[in-house]
Amino acid sequence: MKGWLWLTLGLLGVVLGGLWTAQGLDLLGGSAMSGVTLWAVIGPIVAIAGLVSIVVGVRTRAKSKQQEQQE
Repeated sequence: MKGWLWLTLGLLGVVLGGLWTAQGLDLLGGSAMSGVTLWAVIGPIVAIAGLVSIVVGVRTRAKSKQQEQQE
């Protein structure tokens, strides 16, 4: 069960980061965030943080599974 929180938060970060990037680049209209350069900068940062969280979650789960197998 270890690592699921990291994976979930990472996936959320990647999705939100992609959405915010698209809105900041004005690829998705109809929002107060559309066309605002700030979101085109924040989006990729959040997406990269999400990817890092996913890597941490995968490593945590792999480490946890190894420890279970050794016992």
